[in-house]
Amino acid sequence: MAGLRIIAGTHRGRPLRAPQGLDTRPTSGRVREALFSILGSMSEFDVLDLYAGSGALGLEALSRGARRAVFVESRRPALACLRQNVSDFGLEDRALVLPIRVEQARAQLVAAGVFDLVLCDPPWARLADAVEELDGWVVGECLAPEGKLVLEHPEQETPGSIAGLSAQDRRSWGDTGISIYWR
Repeated sequence: MAGLRIIAGTHRGRPLRAPQGLDTRPTSGRVREALFSILGSMSEFDVLDLYAGSGALGLEALSRGARRAVFVESRRPALACLRQNVSDFGLEDRALVLPIRVEQARAQLVAAGVFDLVLCDPPWARLADAVEELDGWVVGECLAPEGKLVLEHPEQETPGSIAGLSAQDRRSWGDTGISIYWR
């Protein structure tokens, strides 16, 4: 994707690698900018980026002051770009890349501790599967009590409650919708 860059923070303006083709749909700069404006300070946050793709969301959080980010991605082309982005930015000490499917990552994620922010941008064709994982164990075992969950989805497919959480904020930009959940 041409022109994919970090929007703000210590890595502002740095280009991000993304795999060619339509299998990975990185979150646009416009959506990332708006989302992180809504979320506010990332200072000292622990961030979990599910279905990470190129890592654009988690890397944006790290650039804006997050303490650490754990990225879960299983598709090889996206994984290669994600690892290269982490390396290019020199973030190996604050980023952990798990080359595994979200559905298989439970033990590793629970062992990694709880997260202040869970970012979930699944392939839109797998939105129902992603919501099932969030509802089934991610929120209950990985989200800190005061944490927030961000789910990116097609604008016309508005998910309901997840693990007893209701969306406290919903926004859309073109065909992209964002739902933000917290307790």
